[in-house]
Amino acid sequence: MSTTNAEIAGIRTIALVGQTTAGKTSLVESLLWKAGAIGAPGSLERGTTVCDFDPLERRAQHSINAAVVHFTHRETRIHLIDTPGYPDFVGQSMTALEAVDTAAIVINAQTGIEMMATRMMDWAARRNLCRMIIVNKIDGQGLDLPGLVEQIQAAFGKECLPLNLPAANGTEVVDCFFNPAASPGHEADFSSVEKAHRALVEQVVEVDAAFVDRYLNDGDVDPRELHAPLEQALREGHLIPICFVSSRNGAGVAELLDVIDKLLPNPSEGNPPQFYKGEGDDAKELHADTDAGKHVIAHVFKVTVDPYVGKMGIFRIHQGTVTKDSQLYIGDGRKPFKVGHLFMLKGKDHVEVVRGVPGDICAVAKVDEMHFDAVLHDAAEDDHLHLKPLDFPVPVHGVAIEPKRRGDEQRMWEILQKLVDEDPCLKVEHVATTNETVVYGLGELHLRTLLERMSETYKCEVNTRPPRIAYRETITANAEGHHRHKKQSGGAGQFGEVYLKVEPLPRGAGFEFLDQVKGGTIPTQFIPAVEKGIRQALDNGVIAGFPVKDVRVIVYDGKSHSVDSKDIAFATAGRKAFIDAMLKARPIVLEPIVKVEITGPESAMGDITGDLSSKRGQVNGTHALQAGSMTVSGQVPLSELNGYQARLNGMTGGQGRYTLELSHYEAVPPTIQTQLTSQYKIKDED
Repeated sequence: MSTTNAEIAGIRTIALVGQTTAGKTSLVESLLWKAGAIGAPGSLERGTTVCDFDPLERRAQHSINAAVVHFTHRETRIHLIDTPGYPDFVGQSMTALEAVDTAAIVINAQTGIEMMATRMMDWAARRNLCRMIIVNKIDGQGLDLPGLVEQIQAAFGKECLPLNLPAANGTEVVDCFFNPAASPGHEADFSSVEKAHRALVEQVVEVDAAFVDRYLNDGDVDPRELHAPLEQALREGHLIPICFVSSRNGAGVAELLDVIDKLLPNPSEGNPPQFYKGEGDDAKELHADTDAGKHVIAHVFKVTVDPYVGKMGIFRIHQGTVTKDSQLYIGDGRKPFKVGHLFMLKGKDHVEVVRGVPGDICAVAKVDEMHFDAVLHDAAEDDHLHLKPLDFPVPVHGVAIEPKRRGDEQRMWEILQKLVDEDPCLKVEHVATTNETVVYGLGELHLRTLLERMSETYKCEVNTRPPRIAYRETITANAEGHHRHKKQSGGAGQFGEVYLKVEPLPRGAGFEFLDQVKGGTIPTQFIPAVEKGIRQALDNGVIAGFPVKDVRVIVYDGKSHSVDSKDIAFATAGRKAFIDAMLKARPIVLEPIVKVEITGPESAMGDITGDLSSKRGQVNGTHALQAGSMTVSGQVPLSELNGYQARLNGMTGGQGRYTLELSHYEAVPPTIQTQLTSQYKIKDED
């Protein structure tokens, strides 16, 4: 084996994912300490952990961002990614899956399987990753670890098997793979090492007929010979090993390091990611080759923007070698950038390295063109190369923001763009219909964190409010309107007279303007001014101040004056004639109706559907998912979903989520229309 191939074989990449309070960050501390990478484990309470280095994380005492660390154990270079456990920050966890060969789902032994564990197991399976389960906090009181193993197997399959078992009341663990017979005094706290060993070997040999025959004939197989079938079982999801640890007392931590070293796949053994070359139906699948000598293919799975350091791209190398002098293209960019400094990360520390090979997770800083999901390459033929897109949750929790200081609008927008660059589950848009800047995230905590970062990191203070509902106005009958605009003020006057008709159009048809003036009663050059005046009334609304839609306007007659007729006169006459007609055409206010899809525990479906119905919603169907979850689909007025995530959390114990998509507009109930029009009249009088 060449030096480079041996180096690649000695790399492991693992993402620790799962619910908050599972102890992922503390586990990273224990692993770093046991491997000799730090002098002592840090503390969440004291804000001294390697991974939670952001001031907001230290104050909140939980992870907000995915953090990368690397260290060495027995000449194996291990890249670990610690991820947040709150659902609001799930985008950070999902992107971490793009960079690793193994997803380690961390479960709190005291609380069992929670929503994030189920979701991350599902996402890891969809990305075809090798998976393992780490049961943390095995030193807790009143635990039912045998019951937890049964719960894991019921939720994720019988292929979930213990690699080791707790012993001595959770103060140590005993190996079940390499040591089929426990040494005296080290029996497991439950089950037996022999039983667990047999289950593991039988599960592994099933993928190789030759080993099946040997196992049946000899009764056992030396585990040291099972490396190839073990990796195959991991790749195929035929085995999902369970490891027991306690990051508090250190039980199982050294053993977990050995599992990572001896049993988890190296970059050439894991399932390669799905790259595609080209776009749409013409895209062809391409697999990167873990060959350090080939041209570079690397994927940017995380971007950070620091006010002082600038933009940094963190990427996994899938093919080729990146050095500090490499010339790399970003996606389809025509101009390469030079890698001035190449880093590997240890939390906030940037450790400069000479090169990175397939499997390594590296970073480059101060490259403004860098962006999330970019493919870095050094060959022109790798243009139009991209990874299979992740199916991120849709951000639907919105807040309208504006700067506290006038004139800061452009700066606020630029800061928002930087924060959105860092998080694929944040979205910012300017809503023209309500003239608001709205930021959308996955929940209240997600948006609160964004606002705190704007204030503390970028010193940008903003005011917030719920986004305005984009109501509309329309008509339900035909009507005619007329206005004569005549103004004399000593000098040249203004004169214009317009007769028009209005007709309702089908929902979604928009606006039509027809010129049916005969005999030149309105000279041709003034027709655009009439339309301009009508469009002003369309934009500003007539009965409640909301834009008018789905109406046809027919201008059919009028009068002009050879001296006093001007564009402004006909614009005013057109606007007021339209208002006159609309008020006679039985006007109504329309509200947006959204398609909603709500996912939560099966036990909460009655509450969810009942709540939806009580909010003028309509349930269209339900669909059962795995692990006791269901999805409800329906339609509901957008105005009824203000604060919905908090209601959903109450109904589902924090396990519910939802997505929205605009469906259509419908008339609001008469009581709401009265409320909206009366408010507008008061405002109009002011």
